[in-house]
Amino acid sequence: MTELEFAKKIHDAGGTAYLVGGAVRDKFRGVEAHDRDYCVTGIDEKTFVDIFPDAEKFGKSFPVYSVDIDEAHCEVAFARTERKVSAGYRGFEILFAPTVTIEQDLYRRDTTINAMAVDLLTGKLVDPFGGREDVLDKKIRAVSEHFTDDPVRALRAARQAAQFGFDICADTVDAMKLCGDELAREPTERIFDELATALKTDRPSIFFRSLERADLLAITFPEIADLRGKIQPTAFHPEGDAYEHTLNLVDEVAAVNPKPSVRFAALMHDIGKGTTPPEMLPHHYKHETRGLDVLKQMSRRMTLPGDWKKAAAFVIREHMRAPQLKHAGKIVDLLLNLHAQKISVADFCDIINADNHGLPPYLARAEEIIAELMKVSGRNAPPEITGKDVGNWIRAERIRRFVTLKNLREEA
Repeated sequence: MTELEFAKKIHDAGGTAYLVGGAVRDKFRGVEAHDRDYCVTGIDEKTFVDIFPDAEKFGKSFPVYSVDIDEAHCEVAFARTERKVSAGYRGFEILFAPTVTIEQDLYRRDTTINAMAVDLLTGKLVDPFGGREDVLDKKIRAVSEHFTDDPVRALRAARQAAQFGFDICADTVDAMKLCGDELAREPTERIFDELATALKTDRPSIFFRSLERADLLAITFPEIADLRGKIQPTAFHPEGDAYEHTLNLVDEVAAVNPKPSVRFAALMHDIGKGTTPPEMLPHHYKHETRGLDVLKQMSRRMTLPGDWKKAAAFVIREHMRAPQLKHAGKIVDLLLNLHAQKISVADFCDIINADNHGLPPYLARAEEIIAELMKVSGRNAPPEITGKDVGNWIRAERIRRFVTLKNLREEA
C-alpha cells in the first residue's frame, strides 16, 4: 500500500491522515528522514481496524498501530490530548477521540520543530507554533508550558541540540531548569535512552553542555559533572579542566568512530579525575583505579550495556600506560589483552590517538603485530618442552618475534 492509498482510505472513512514528527522536520532541514510516522483524525479505533485489519497494535497508554506503507513498517497513532495528573512519565490522563484535532495533538509535543504535520492528500503544512521557522533559524524551542509535564523533554531538547547543531532558546533553557526535581526521580533507563541517542550524534558534547546550561548535568550525569573544575597540568592539557578535555575528546572520537560503545569509553576514559582530592590537583595520581570505581558506581545507578562497560573499563585501565610502554614484554601483554577485549584494536587506537595526538609505533602497527604473535602456539614448542613450561615458551617466543619485528621496522 502506498502512502497515497493509505491517506485515501482514511479520507473515505471520514478522517484525515497526516505525516508528523521527524519526517516533516527533516524535510525543512533538507535531509532524508529515516522513518515516517503518521497521525489520523476524525475516525475512531474500530473504524481504523476495519480499514486495516492486518495492522499490528502496540502501546499501553494509547493505541499505536504498525501499518505497512510504501514497503516499510510505519507507526500510525490517533490524535490525542493529555493532562498531567500526577508525577512521573506515567502520570498523564490521555484522551484520543475522533473529535481531537491535529492542532490539539501538536500542542502536546515537546519542541516546535517536532510539532508540525502535513496533510497527506492536500500537502498542506499545519504549523501552529512556528516549527518551520525554528528549523530554518536552527532553534530548539518548547511548544508550550506543558513542556515541563514530562521532565525527560529537557534531555530531549539537549539531545536535539546535539543531533541537529541547533541552539536552545533561553526561555526553553529556563523551562528545562524547572524539570530538575522530577527528573531526579525518573527511571534511569529513560535517561540512558537519551544518552545513547546523544552519543550517536556528530558532537555529543553539545548534549552535556546543554544539560550543564540548564543546571541538570549533576542530576542526570553526576560523574561527568564532577569533572568540572578538576584542573590538569597545562603542559599536557592546555584546554583546561578534565571536563573540557573529556568533552573535546568525545567529539574528536565521534568524528572518526561511529560506535556508541567507543564514544562512551572515550567519555569515561578520565572519569576517575572527578574524584581527585583538591589538595592533589593539578595531578591525578591513580585516577585509573578510581575511574573503575566510578564506572561501577554509574553502572549500579544506570543499566549500561555489557560491551559499553567492558570497553570503558579497558580504556580507563590502559589509556595512560599504553602510550608510555617501552618494555617489550609489557607491550606484548597489552596487545594480547587488547586482542581479547570487546573493544577492537582500531577502536582503542582511535581513543588513544585523540587523547595523545598520536600513537606510539607499536600501536600504529598493532593489528600487524598481533597477527604475528598469534601465529605462535603450543604446537610450535620444541618437543622437549612440556607442561607449564609450554606457556612460558609461548610468551618468550612472542616477545622475541615482537622484538624482531620492531628491529626490522627500525632498520628499514
